[in-house]
Amino acid sequence: MKVRVINRSANALPSYSTELSAGMDVRADIPEPLVLEPLQRKIVPTGLYLEIPAGFEVQVRPRSGLAAKHGITVLNTPGTIDADYRGELKVILVNLSSEPFTVENGERIAQIVLAKHETIEWESAEQLSESGRGTGGFGSTGVKSSQEYQGDNRSCSKSDKHISKIVLTHEHAAEADHGGPQADEP
Repeated sequence: MKVRVINRSANALPSYSTELSAGMDVRADIPEPLVLEPLQRKIVPTGLYLEIPAGFEVQVRPRSGLAAKHGITVLNTPGTIDADYRGELKVILVNLSSEPFTVENGERIAQIVLAKHETIEWESAEQLSESGRGTGGFGSTGVKSSQEYQGDNRSCSKSDKHISKIVLTHEHAAEADHGGPQADEP
């Protein structure tokens, strides 16, 4: 699909890294390095202006490498660039790490994905149809009992299952990376 673009930066246009990539990396267009202190957020320009076709949006998403290695992510994720917006594409970056992070000119700071969307036509109603989920929300479909966390001689109470899930995931990753359990593990 063709999308009209104006590139006022010195960077190349975003492109797909692989044949099956969904997103294209966008780069910072800044006159000098920008330091993001821990928990600080800043709007970073890209120098790109898009004309998105009707019925589509461009979603702005974090880059997994920046998030995993440096704690840098995109606020308002995914950000939506509407088809009728003609201003510069800018990215709201936040530093969730405990260390300052410097964004350099031309650095890949986010990725964009073109996505089709529908337009809602509201239909007023007095009640909604029944569903298996009902009114359950905010984690109601992902809650596990404490019995599900008792494998590998590790257990937890219902109140600390979320922390244990993260620890178990981390420990299993360490075992996979190093061929088995670590000597210093509990």
